Amino acid sequence: MVRFFVKRILCLLLVVWIVSVLAFVMMRLAPGDAAVMALPDYASEEQIELMRVKLGLDKPYITQYFIYMGNLLKGDLGTSVLYERPCLDVIMERLPATLSVAVVCSAMVLLVSIPLGIIAGVNKGGPVDFFAVLFALLGQSMSVVWVCVLLLLFCSVKNNWLPSMGYNGLADVRYLIMPAIAMGYKMCAGMVRMGRSGMIDVLNEDYITCAYARGMSKFVVNCKYAFKNSIIPVITIFGMDVAQMLAGAVIIETTFTIPGIGSMLVKAVSNRDYPLTQSTLIVTAAMFALVNLVVDIVNALVDRRMKLN
Repeated sequence: MVRFFVKRILCLLLVVWIVSVLAFVMMRLAPGDAAVMALPDYASEEQIELMRVKLGLDKPYITQYFIYMGNLLKGDLGTSVLYERPCLDVIMERLPATLSVAVVCSAMVLLVSIPLGIIAGVNKGGPVDFFAVLFALLGQSMSVVWVCVLLLLFCSVKNNWLPSMGYNGLADVRYLIMPAIAMGYKMCAGMVRMGRSGMIDVLNEDYITCAYARGMSKFVVNCKYAFKNSIIPVITIFGMDVAQMLAGAVIIETTFTIPGIGSMLVKAVSNRDYPLTQSTLIVTAAMFALVNLVVDIVNALVDRRMKLN
């Protein structure tokens, strides 16, 4: 157990370091000058040069990176050029909006995908199975942008059921329903397909036949044996989807004007805000690695055949 956690924490640190290097390199290779982007159009050459010195852009790239990593090891993510505030404060201010959408989306995905996938797998060839296959096919084929436009047209413009944009926290879930559907429909379709396939494969195993031979009812076999073993790949996919939600869905947050991490990252990249962009990527990479660690632990608890070491 201890070796498992140490190994995964080291992998987490390695992922964060690689992301920091890639973010640093890509931002420096992007066209445009961060000092020019941070100042008005009428700024003089002297003001631009002073801004370059303030941002540390007058130093060699390797020096800039070591300075950034030194501050990062001390817990200092830097100061945002765009917001003129500590990057960590800006990120934590935007994180609740992304978390709110992720919570509603996760609840919707779990409530729909797991029962539908399991029932479709148990009743292979039946009406529910046909509906599940059709739902999975359509869900994985539709574009996110098209779904966002369709939701806005049907739920806001035509019928005025839900607000078209904005955010009011979990206190008013109406603002989160359309973003959650737009973010989760493709995830839900993938989990339905995986749950159905896993259930069909497990039901064809020899130990299921032996369970029926011992006189167990179909309900007990499906719930006690088949469901437990078929749910493992679904948990893995769900964990990866949750990590992507926490990383911030750029299209969703931009379309529905949700002040989350995704929309903040787009604005930071557009304005060449190096500290905020790098800090956001590092924080989201750390969250992604933490979610994967939780998924591995849950899989090991569900399936005793998987050893943590």
